Amino acid sequence: MNTQLLTEVSAFLWQEADMLDHCEYQDWLAQWTEDGVYIVPIDPVATDLADRLNYAYDDADMRAKRVARLTSGESVSTQPASRTVRSLSRFRILADDGATVTVRAAQHLREFRKETLRDYTADVTYELARTNDGTGGGFRLKGKIVRLVNSTDALHSIGYIL
Repeated sequence: MNTQLLTEVSAFLWQEADMLDHCEYQDWLAQWTEDGVYIVPIDPVATDLADRLNYAYDDADMRAKRVARLTSGESVSTQPASRTVRSLSRFRILADDGATVTVRAAQHLREFRKETLRDYTADVTYELARTNDGTGGGFRLKGKIVRLVNSTDALHSIGYIL
């Protein structure tokens, strides 16, 4: 096991979670590659997600539109804004081809909105593109698939990014 890579990947993903919990959406958008895809599938076992109905299947344009909707104050589903805290654990590097690192982790998200506390648990698979920005390395998000454990149940209005 490459513990140095695991440490670097974990730090990057914890930073992403912190950005989302603190509504730092522009910084979050900047973490993505131009061709990156954010997916929240309904079918818990589907592998060809492009040909399925999903809660989200966002390219760069849709991610920017989602952030604009969340921050505009005009969407009923985002008012009042949710407060979230997410925990990531159980990081496992599934692949590393030198250019892209594929990681799976567990995510437990707590949301508080309108006097209600909700839990969302998911397996999340990340594709991280390695960057060579002159600082010794780093990553950008190339893919994020959030597989909610209860994805086939009726979900409440989710007014934030999982």
